[in-house]
Amino acid sequence: MLAADTVGHVPSSQDESRGLQAAEFFAGIGLVRLGLEAAGVEVAFANDIEPSKHEMYVRQFGDADGTRSHFAVGDIAEVDGAEMPDVDIAWASFPCTDLSLAGNRRGLEGTQSGTFWQVARVLREMGERRPAVVALENVTGLATSHGGADLIAAIRALNDLGYSADVLTLDARRFVPQSRPRLFIVGAQQPPAEDPAASAVSELRPSWLQTAYDMPGLRMHRAALPDPPAMLSGGLGEVVERGSRLDWWDETRTARFLDSLSASQAERLRALTAAHTVSHRTAYRRTRHGVAVWEIRPDDVAGCLRTARGGSSKQAVVRAGRGEVRVRWMTPLEYARLMGAGGYAIEGVRANQVLFGFGDAVCVPVVGWLAEHYLVPLARGAMAGSTVGAAARPLQAV
Repeated sequence: MLAADTVGHVPSSQDESRGLQAAEFFAGIGLVRLGLEAAGVEVAFANDIEPSKHEMYVRQFGDADGTRSHFAVGDIAEVDGAEMPDVDIAWASFPCTDLSLAGNRRGLEGTQSGTFWQVARVLREMGERRPAVVALENVTGLATSHGGADLIAAIRALNDLGYSADVLTLDARRFVPQSRPRLFIVGAQQPPAEDPAASAVSELRPSWLQTAYDMPGLRMHRAALPDPPAMLSGGLGEVVERGSRLDWWDETRTARFLDSLSASQAERLRALTAAHTVSHRTAYRRTRHGVAVWEIRPDDVAGCLRTARGGSSKQAVVRAGRGEVRVRWMTPLEYARLMGAGGYAIEGVRANQVLFGFGDAVCVPVVGWLAEHYLVPLARGAMAGSTVGAAARPLQAV
């Protein structure tokens, strides 16, 4: 068992007066923790294999006496479920490497994304102390990986552990100016009553997610949830840093950037440059027909942040207007703001370490919304020993 010294005893789930407790697997730099805490949930156990992420986690959340920490650094394969603390919610943002379009698409058979099965093992080893609620997060590619077979396999694994499953998608763009769609599977030992009037197809559960609900033999539920906030159409300009100390590219590097643009991309930039107002866009470097080119987003929203390993994963900021174009790499603070964590403690941390930590994380307000409207009411209902809500009544936040 990986050492996590402050875990200790947690009061029984029958004690309704206590606060909700959570375990976070693949915790990274703790953005899920920030979202859960905003909904009143305390993280009692965290695990991640990356020491650099743990370093940022400790900077943000502290380590009271230098020896006690609930964060177990190491491979999840070393976590012993029998020694886990009692928790109400387990969250696992298992790696997307084998599920994303940019990856090898090996799915849950892959070395990285296959760590999902270690999460299932830990839950199994917890026995009757398994948490009432499990939340799994990954890229939307999980829904189509191996023709949908990987999503079904994950749901069956939860079913085998005693959980009914709900599947939904939520984009960070509903909260911050970053396009970052993600898929969530919520497992419930005591699923909420469904609202018979609720439509099966919705913004949270679009048509491409309905296959799992129609699959014979799966134990599924659809919790009645409020509509999520509308998609943001802009806001990047409010996120980007201002000031004279920003590291804008010199004329030579900017010229190379401009020369790499396709005809349509160049025309887009010419229109922005000729405008009487200044605007900001983000750009990715991609390989097209064996040639590295830059592509500028058409809207005032950032592309999906990625881990900063390799030049193609990093986004540039393009400032255009009043006859001028300037280009630079996106800053660590901008990464933090786009993940809903502008106040995160990044002072003194290496830039690439920050970009890696935030690019591989979950957007804070997305977690907060799910926790407030779904996970917390579900866990409270389980704590009370009954399903949350009644028939024809939506799940209510507490």
